[in-house]
Amino acid sequence: MNKLKLSRFISLILRHKPDTIGITLDEHGWASVSELLSGINACGNEIDMKTLEEIVAEDDKQRYSFNDDKTKIRANQGHSVNVDVELKKAEPPEILFHGTGEKYVSSIKSEGLKPKSRLYVHLSSDRETAVKVGSRHGKPVVFEVNSGEMSRRGFEFFISENGVWLTKFVPAEYLREL
Repeated sequence: MNKLKLSRFISLILRHKPDTIGITLDEHGWASVSELLSGINACGNEIDMKTLEEIVAEDDKQRYSFNDDKTKIRANQGHSVNVDVELKKAEPPEILFHGTGEKYVSSIKSEGLKPKSRLYVHLSSDRETAVKVGSRHGKPVVFEVNSGEMSRRGFEFFISENGVWLTKFVPAEYLREL
């Protein structure tokens, strides 16, 4: 398995299905590096610590973090399993962006942005990133999020280790299609 496929597999394990390789995440989403490596290798994929370190370092979205002594690893955000990745509560900029596919636009306009199977709605601080995210779902559509007003009205925002903005829900009234 090449590094890109390994990275996607690690994302699946650390965000959604740790049981796929027989590991567990602690309450903060951390997994034992040695158990992760053993579990991936037991599935017939070859990975060692050097390759794992390269995957973490080279990931363009900085999806993963090691603890200080590199004995534990976790995904920075995007979980569907209930973990507390110790997100930092933060005051958002006035405007954030959300990229999606064209097929989701009507439901977003009527229902707002929901986390669906994830724990949070993911937002970006720039339009270009939102376009890239939306492209994964077909023809991209970008929504501007009036995050400053949301914050002033009591909505909480968090920022992950890799700079992704997160919130529990964005009502349709705070959205504008670009």
